[in-house]
Amino acid sequence: MSDVMSSTYKGDILDVMIYGESHSETIGVYVNGLPANVTPDTARTAAFMARRAPGRNAWSTPRKEADEVVFERNGAMLHGYIVNTNTKPKDYSSIMNSPRPSHADYAAKLLYGEGASKSGGGIFSGRMTAPLCIAGSIALQELEKRGIQVSAHIKRIAGIDDDSYSAHGVNDEGFRSSLAAVAGKEFPVVSNERGELMKEKIEQARTEGDSVGGVVECVVYGFPEGIGGPIFDGMEAKIAQLIYAIPAVKGIEFGNGFEGSDLKGSENNDPFVYADDKLELKTNHSGGIQGGISLGNVAPIVFDCAFKPTPSISKIQETVDLKEHKNTTISIEGRHDPCVVPRAVPVVEAATAIALYDLLLATE
Repeated sequence: MSDVMSSTYKGDILDVMIYGESHSETIGVYVNGLPANVTPDTARTAAFMARRAPGRNAWSTPRKEADEVVFERNGAMLHGYIVNTNTKPKDYSSIMNSPRPSHADYAAKLLYGEGASKSGGGIFSGRMTAPLCIAGSIALQELEKRGIQVSAHIKRIAGIDDDSYSAHGVNDEGFRSSLAAVAGKEFPVVSNERGELMKEKIEQARTEGDSVGGVVECVVYGFPEGIGGPIFDGMEAKIAQLIYAIPAVKGIEFGNGFEGSDLKGSENNDPFVYADDKLELKTNHSGGIQGGISLGNVAPIVFDCAFKPTPSISKIQETVDLKEHKNTTISIEGRHDPCVVPRAVPVVEAATAIALYDLLLATE
């Protein structure tokens, strides 16, 4: 593995090492620290991977990959990998010396020098969210056994808003059910009507050779209370580390987030109330986490994460020729998502689940 690009998340209990590149023969993940009785449900993993898989609709890259996961177990180490079957490195031959704007091309050269990938985004590619989803599928299965629901949906694309958590009560069961149903939809929104408007925006960007970004909202129901801690041990920090492992994520906010900075304390504070003799928050501006610690059934964990527009677009853009030391332009060929947000929804669930499962293992 020494000559293969890799990156490792070191949690409290779990170590998750993702390896490979966008156009390498295989991509995969090693998960170390799993309890001996944890065995992946391969059918459920396959169903989860299908939600992220490329080439299945008009709003994703035309690259088609089966994303069939092969699992190998060795004690506490679980290896899951995928064989890439539809690689086209020649798509990038014309831009080897011209870094794509807002991509990792130039930064990768700073880090790896001549060892940087010559095709696709290498290990920086969105393709590498597939191994993240392999690990996440296992974590999600274990969380579900404990009655924990991790559900995400598209909150916004190109100015079009979906129905969201903030429009409902703190523990509204109707929204919880609607959010759980999103996993069974091809386009992951609560409101199908709003989803159609989002699709129109994505298609418009695609026909213009451009791309759009958006926001994903994630809500976690049933997570135990009293998990987390102060300063470096806060739940926000643990979750954010995994969310920022997703390529294209440029921001995360819990509860009211940045909006809360424009409010007064009297407007942003969450009053405690009893409802049918059950303690809960009247509002959930804090996103179900206070002092870095989970509130359990008092309020679910809620956060949004922002995704930038796909940087690989066919519109002509300014760049440089690093070999000739001159300014030039670039039009990016290849197969790219006009919007990564729909396929990113299960990735957000996967990343969140890894963080939460690791925290739970540390307390059990």
